[in-house]
Amino acid sequence: MAGSDENYPGVIRPSNLQGGLRPGVGGKVNGGLGQNRRALSTINRNVMGAPPLHCAVVHKRNDITENKSNAATNKIPPVPIHRPITRKLAAQIASKQHQPAIEVTKPPVPVVPIRNESADCIIIDAEDYKTTGNSAVPMFVQHTEAMMEEIDRMDEEIEMEDAEDWSIVDIDSPDKKNSLAVVEYIDDIYSYYKKAEIVSCVPPNYMEQQFDINERMRGILIDWLIEVHYKFELLEETLYLTVNLIDRFLAVQSVIRKKLQLVGITAMLLACKYEEVSVPVVEDLILISDRAYTRKEVLEMEKLMVNALQFNMTVPTAYAFMRRFLKAAQSDKKVELVSFFLIELCLVEYEMLRFPPSMLAAAAIFTAQCTLGVSKEWNKTCEKHSSYVKDQLLECSKLMVCFHQKAAIGKLTGVHRKYSTSKYGYATRCEPASFLLEAWF
Repeated sequence: MAGSDENYPGVIRPSNLQGGLRPGVGGKVNGGLGQNRRALSTINRNVMGAPPLHCAVVHKRNDITENKSNAATNKIPPVPIHRPITRKLAAQIASKQHQPAIEVTKPPVPVVPIRNESADCIIIDAEDYKTTGNSAVPMFVQHTEAMMEEIDRMDEEIEMEDAEDWSIVDIDSPDKKNSLAVVEYIDDIYSYYKKAEIVSCVPPNYMEQQFDINERMRGILIDWLIEVHYKFELLEETLYLTVNLIDRFLAVQSVIRKKLQLVGITAMLLACKYEEVSVPVVEDLILISDRAYTRKEVLEMEKLMVNALQFNMTVPTAYAFMRRFLKAAQSDKKVELVSFFLIELCLVEYEMLRFPPSMLAAAAIFTAQCTLGVSKEWNKTCEKHSSYVKDQLLECSKLMVCFHQKAAIGKLTGVHRKYSTSKYGYATRCEPASFLLEAWF
């Protein structure tokens, strides 16, 4: 069986020539075979002369298409095909020449544009929008107006608060490092005092229950105890607590006249035990009373008093409020001495029991400021810490001025003599603030 000529490219055989002689029927030369075919050399020449096939690769970079295959073609010359062309390979090459080149492109990558905020931000003035009159005010414009109005209102409130804060002095700032000043909860303590004084206040008409003693006798007793307190050099707190114990006991227990002085020295004994470090002995109190009572009588009265008071010794007296309000008023030593002089004049007067201790303290400081010409006003800082305004203090202040005017006359002059000494700065030499008594003030 004759083999195919395709496998022998280097051998020249009759079948390789176009129109070559082949034995045919009747010894004739058969030249009709191969006329309908193209010569393989022609196909080979066409293929070698044609440009090589390539695939275009498209890259999108800033909207510029780059064909890398064209650049590669320009740089590298085509390599001739030396592979023998067979009918099968020629048919495949011919079919590929009629097909268009396939362009492979990558999908475009979405690029986020850089947004110009200044160009996109549009500011609309609500007033300008209203003046056009073309349409109703949008909802976002209404919300913007409401928000701006609220901000303006808050700014006004902050300005008012700032203005008020400037007029109120922080009196506790110098004592922040003093642990004994208890700056952290000092305001809470005095808030409690204000509530407790209402409960502990003595009824102003309790003397009506006493049938054998009267207001004058009470005044004489307290005036004498003020001198005893001064001679024993006791603490100021002891004097105010002594007077409070007397009034609270007489409000619940009826006492005969000859036992009134015994009530006084026993109340001082209890107050000394509560306030003093060095307590006077019972014999000293008996001696100061000119031995009117025995030791047994003093101890029995002590037992009776603590049971009648149910052992409630702690009460907010006027002295506690005096210290706080003097600090709020930023008072000097002279104002302090005149303030205590005026409030001790009130201890003797029965009618002053109708005022709470905090009001007595505030009125005494206000009256002392007016007496010394320091100020005729009750400033915002004093109002804040005392919870009283000037108009609330005027009635009590006028009574203090009256007591000041007659302090050196009459029988109850123990307070005047005490404050006429150099120890108390000769506070009695100040002229009373008589202008407080005038109707126009």
